[in-house]
Amino acid sequence: MERRSFLAAALAFAAVPLAAEAQPARKVYRLGILSPAGRPSPSAPGSVIRIPRALHELGYVEGQNLVVEQRFAEGKIDRLSGLARELVELRVDVIVAVSAAAVQAAKEATKTVPIVMFSSGDLVGRGFVASLARPGGNITGVALAPENELAGKRLELIKEAVPRVPRIAVLTTAEPSAKTQVAKARQAAPSLGVKLVVVEARSAAYDRAFATMVTEGAGALFVVASPVLNRDRKRIHELAAKHRIPAIYDWRENAEEGGLMTYGSNNAALSRRVAEYVDKILKGAKPADLPVEQPTTFELVINLKTARSLGLTIPPSLLLRADQVIE
Repeated sequence: MERRSFLAAALAFAAVPLAAEAQPARKVYRLGILSPAGRPSPSAPGSVIRIPRALHELGYVEGQNLVVEQRFAEGKIDRLSGLARELVELRVDVIVAVSAAAVQAAKEATKTVPIVMFSSGDLVGRGFVASLARPGGNITGVALAPENELAGKRLELIKEAVPRVPRIAVLTTAEPSAKTQVAKARQAAPSLGVKLVVVEARSAAYDRAFATMVTEGAGALFVVASPVLNRDRKRIHELAAKHRIPAIYDWRENAEEGGLMTYGSNNAALSRRVAEYVDKILKGAKPADLPVEQPTTFELVINLKTARSLGLTIPPSLLLRADQVIE
């Protein structure tokens, strides 16, 4: 009896590694992230940081079942094409493209790897998708609000905050979506009774850009929605405060970190939606069948502390319309 028990135990023990070896290996997904901006600080609340965190909440853990390959153009748009090809050569399962320029580069690099865009602009007109409801190709994702349409609204809001200024500066970049916003701002300016001072920040030369604004007599500033400018927002806030120029931005984080005003969609919520698109695709959904999502609500946030430091009194009518007022 003891001999039989021993043999049974030995056979059971020997079977354990065999059974373990028979278990299928857990799938490890590879996610590519392509952005025209620079590598953000881990503490920054931008989308490039938020998307992997949102994926973690959906069960993806870096180092276990997820590898994240990040590529940043450091503000040099012409580098995006090469970086997109790198991601394709790494055989990533999905590419998240942040900005229209990144989407264009990814689109040119592959027609098979799914692309989840986090972008603004004319997505249909640029050929990214056949339609928002039926993308029809390997691209889908989240439209960052129609920034070209919000450009006029942001200009209107900063003019309402500083009603007597005759000139408003527009800080922009070489990105296609930025140029579209500038065009819309130019259309809106005459009806608001202001002249625009358009300044392109090249190679992050922000001191020079603000010097131009001051020389041109700009009394307020509209900062276009841009991953590059969002990356450098701290420096832009500092210079706006130094030169006492009231400014309006896109994401609410700008107001929370010292900018005067913001008007736009919620970055945190949209980053979660991008992660959900990635999750669906990794689980087998096809980009062609996933409608492009557009935000329907926008937030106006005003930092009264910044207003006071600028010696600016925000009109009560504007404060009443704000979704949040930071004291």
